[in-house]
Formats: sequence, C-alpha cells, structure tokens
Amino acid sequence: MQRIYDLEERLIQFGNDTIDVVESLPKTYAGNYLGNQLVRSATSPLLNYGEVQGAESLADFIHKMKICLKELRETYNCLRLIKRRNWINLAKLDSLLKENGELIAIFTTSIKTATKRKFSSPE
Repeated sequence: MQRIYDLEERLIQFGNDTIDVVESLPKTYAGNYLGNQLVRSATSPLLNYGEVQGAESLADFIHKMKICLKELRETYNCLRLIKRRNWINLAKLDSLLKENGELIAIFTTSIKTATKRKFSSPE
C-alpha cells in the first residue's frame, strides 16, 4: 500500500472510507443516528481544511485547525462505539481508527507548532 503524505488527500480518503463504514451500519434507530453523526464529523475535517488553507491570520489558522481536531476526536469516539457494537468488520474499523489517530496526531502537532510560533513572534 502506497503511503499518502498529502494531508488533503488523506482527509478525502478518510472521509471516503468512513462513508463506506456508515453505509454498512445496520438500518436501526441507533445505526442511523450514529451513521448520520459519523458522516458529519468524519467529513468535516476535510471541508474545514479548505478553510484552514485560506486562514487570514495565524490565530485564524489555529482556530480552524482546532475545529478539524475537534471533529476528528468526535469521529474517533463514534468509531470506537461502533467497534464495541460489533456492527461491521473489525479489521476495516481498526484500520480506520489507526488513520483517525494519525490524523489527530498531525493536527495536534500542527496546532502546537503554530501556537508556539504565535507566542514567540513579536507583535
């Protein structure tokens, strides 16, 4: 498997893979509820990343990156609940959880780096 280093491409693939998971959830009240929530939270980082790229200041960049991070964390918890329910193939979920964790780490590091830069630069 070729490793994708382009963050935007990784977010597109993550959203795509998550949609595949959602479409395989049971068509029950709980499955529909979590599926609807998961589609929103898992695709939000990609859509908000476009906003990040157009940030008007370092503070705006940090704020928008934090929104992406918040959505990734919400997605992570939703995927963990789906895993606990044993609704779908665990190998597919484990792979998605791993990628979710890596994306969280990338956004966390970027936010920390930008925050250090913000507070170390003269105003």
